[in-house]
Amino acid sequence: MRSTNPQRARRRSTWPAAAFAVLAAVALTCVQPAGAAARTLPAAAGGAEVRLSLPEHAELLKEAARIAVSTAEALHLDPREALLPSDVARDEDGTVHFRYNRTFVELPVLGGDLIVHRTPQGALSDTRAHRGPVGVPSTTPVISAAQVMQSLRATTPPRLVVWSAARTPSLAWESVLEATQADGTPSERHVVTDATSGGQLYAYEAVHTGVGQGQYNGTVSLGTTHTALGYEMNDAVRGGQKTYTMNHAAKGRGDLFTNQTDRWGNGDQSNDETAGVDAHYGAAQTWDYLQDVHGRTGIRGDGIGAYSRVHAGSNYTNAFWSDKCFCMTYGDGPGNAKPLTELDVAAHEMIHGLTAATAGLEYAGESGGLNEATSDIFGTAVSFHADNPHDVPGYLMGKHLDLDGKGTPLRYLDRPSKDGHSADYWYDGIADLDVHYSSGPANHFFYLLAEGSGPKTINGYDYDSPTVDGRTVTGIGRVDAELIWYRALTVYMTSTTDYSGARAATLQAAADLFGPDSTASATVASTWSAVNVNG
Repeated sequence: MRSTNPQRARRRSTWPAAAFAVLAAVALTCVQPAGAAARTLPAAAGGAEVRLSLPEHAELLKEAARIAVSTAEALHLDPREALLPSDVARDEDGTVHFRYNRTFVELPVLGGDLIVHRTPQGALSDTRAHRGPVGVPSTTPVISAAQVMQSLRATTPPRLVVWSAARTPSLAWESVLEATQADGTPSERHVVTDATSGGQLYAYEAVHTGVGQGQYNGTVSLGTTHTALGYEMNDAVRGGQKTYTMNHAAKGRGDLFTNQTDRWGNGDQSNDETAGVDAHYGAAQTWDYLQDVHGRTGIRGDGIGAYSRVHAGSNYTNAFWSDKCFCMTYGDGPGNAKPLTELDVAAHEMIHGLTAATAGLEYAGESGGLNEATSDIFGTAVSFHADNPHDVPGYLMGKHLDLDGKGTPLRYLDRPSKDGHSADYWYDGIADLDVHYSSGPANHFFYLLAEGSGPKTINGYDYDSPTVDGRTVTGIGRVDAELIWYRALTVYMTSTTDYSGARAATLQAAADLFGPDSTASATVASTWSAVNVNG
């Protein structure tokens, strides 16, 4: 639940003296253009996605690189542009979806990502973050890198980029300012500066965070490794996912959990291993969900596991995911009394890594709300998949966090406005909300699609989900709703997708999986209308 400025992360911030060494997330290389994005979804897609083995995934990525030049020509891109493969998926009928980033004269194009859909017959269509030209008249900056560093008081040089977040792209500098947020969370603030005028074009916070007080998962099985010296929290079955203790230090990876018995923790915070158990379990459950339900081996689909760090800092009441270290970090909360390791919160944070590896939804405006909603949706999904009796799954994010002291959840998917901040329905101007609150309509859409409107009790929790116009929605079931959102995310969404784009992406995903005339497709359309997204 990544922290950012409520006003679309555009204001400058000041930071206190660093309490953590910065482990900042990899930049999400695009923003939502003002009216510039357009979508061309394939006329006929190939149905459900095939579960690729790691060698198959790697070979398709190699193919994406081999055909990049001919694909750029087929798409009539400027000869000075190049395509760089980032991910790939294949459907049952052989349709392949190649995801690319773009460069212009070897400069990264922020907002240039696209997905090329190739049928078995060789027909191509594409989905782009920016439909118009991405070139600039000159790649020689008027404002120097040194001037930008001085104005931002930066210690590292910026990189020269093409900024395509407007109808007319411009040459720009992208700076990364590493510091610490007010609560001690590392900060990686990206600032994009016009290379001609020196004006600030955009700024956003790139570290994903969540706030809460941890929930233990009871007695669980853990993936560990036996060594000559004993046992390690090293899950070799799940890509070498490891868990470390920072021992309340403010920086560094910490020490890998080891012991002689392969029995870890005692369910009480007095034992340092207990937090490690919850974090290690959360990472394993997220891995298993992605593999079991979606056939994805690891967050990036490459079989490489993330690592976790617990006992970060002192009285640190937060948790965050970082693409830069490809890791999760957990504080122990006020008084170091509880780790922030509730399962759906842990999964929420790690799913930010999935979004970065696929659609790369920019963390501001409507795309930022969709980014947060994706983590809420799949954080909830991981909890249902784990079905842990000590943490009964439901549609209440962080239900054990008790941030306000009243025993209430962090977010409600059935009626987002119950948290006092989130929007239930889309409206013109929702992009100006903090992304945690603009996520409301997407969370609401997912709940309605899965479970339907009106009052009901699920796993002992009571829900009562309304619709904007009073219509009745009959859900298609949570599993099918998950499959639709996952395919939309991994095959059709780009970094600039807004709510209208999410509607188009999920409609196409439903048509692919269940048919364009299916009940699922009709329900997707009706459900978006139920949260006031009509096109």
